[in-house]
Amino acid sequence: MNLDPRLLDVVVCPACRSSLAADEAAEELVCAGCGRAYPVRDDIPVLLVDEARVPS
Repeated sequence: MNLDPRLLDVVVCPACRSSLAADEAAEELVCAGCGRAYPVRDDIPVLLVDEARVPS
């Protein structure tokens, strides 16, 4: 996963507006607030609530 570090400074979770952190191993951006994990496909974050993995 090759994301520009400046991207993480500006993107937020579309569901709760909390910050996102990169999970390199899972190729996801994980929300610090609600825990949703958004996939990163071809180095492009998919910030759609319907596409997010919800924590169990």
